[in-house]
Amino acid sequence: MEWLAELAVELVGEFLLALVLEFGGRALLAPFRAEPSPWVSCSGYLLLGALLGGLSLWLVPHQLVQQPSLRVLNLLLTPFAVGATMGWMGQWRAKRGLRVLRMDRFAYGYLMALSLGLVRYCWAS
Repeated sequence: MEWLAELAVELVGEFLLALVLEFGGRALLAPFRAEPSPWVSCSGYLLLGALLGGLSLWLVPHQLVQQPSLRVLNLLLTPFAVGATMGWMGQWRAKRGLRVLRMDRFAYGYLMALSLGLVRYCWAS
């Protein structure tokens, strides 16, 4: 019975990987274009966060917060903190006449941090 679960996970994993490579390739490059669609940019930042989460798992494969309730709290609060920081950076850049990137907004910073945190939450040992 265990082999059936492994097969299902492998099939779903391969399908998701193909989908990510097809859609994600375009979405990952979209935030760096002049004026991409906000939906495509959101997808790009979600993918970027997931990729950074995977990279962080490679570098630090264990959970940094061990207690389950604190892990959930961390998953809920950290993206808000990152989003707020990115929003503040956008305001700071705008006041100085610097170019404000999409990443310099709360929503995009939040999405990237949330996807990074979800990858770590789900797959860190």
